[in-house]
Amino acid sequence: VLSNSLVYMDQVRENQQLKQTLESIRREEAILGKSEAFLKVLKAAADYARTDFPVLITGESGTGKEVIAKEIHRLSTRADKPFLVQNCSAIPETLLESELFGYQKGAFTGAIKDKVGLFEAANEGTVFLDEIGDMPLQLQARILRVIQNSEIKPLGGTKTRKINVRILSATNKDLREAIAREQFREDLFYRLNVLPLHLPPLRERKEDILLLLDHFLTRESLKMGIPLKKFNRAAMDYL
Repeated sequence: VLSNSLVYMDQVRENQQLKQTLESIRREEAILGKSEAFLKVLKAAADYARTDFPVLITGESGTGKEVIAKEIHRLSTRADKPFLVQNCSAIPETLLESELFGYQKGAFTGAIKDKVGLFEAANEGTVFLDEIGDMPLQLQARILRVIQNSEIKPLGGTKTRKINVRILSATNKDLREAIAREQFREDLFYRLNVLPLHLPPLRERKEDILLLLDHFLTRESLKMGIPLKKFNRAAMDYL
């Protein structure tokens, strides 16, 4: 009876682990890769998570910059605090500023009540600024002040507010070239680039292609509730 009970408990634990894995896949939280290049990224992310310095994540579109930012937050001491994301691309400067810093009632037409900005909402947690290379120069100066003084001032406000956030940022642009073209502040670059992390494109980590392929097929099959499909050998060889 005791032996059967132990076997049963092992099966229960195994089923629980399987359920957790499936839920993770459904929530798209899996970070997959076995190539040396990708394992170096994961090692750096784990090391950076133990600090509280800004991290600048670079890499081409689609290399997983936000995924790695979430992983750094998850492994950090701020893991139980907010992780908030703002894409700095393709958004008007005034709107981006109000999203980041918030505003007070009457700051502009339509501001009928106070609004808390992203930095204040993420207090004690992490803010991820995606596509930081597209941020307007005037707004870059305000971000620099956040990093230097740990304080913000909402639009229309007269008083500053102290905040405690960790800033992670990402870009697919060469910020040194942007600095040379006077499109990005050099002082902000060095403040953001305390801990640099470059993500390799998939063509530099081909060992991971089939692993990722299997993950995406499994995830979509679970979402749709259909049997798992497979690629044939010719398709896999082509990929």
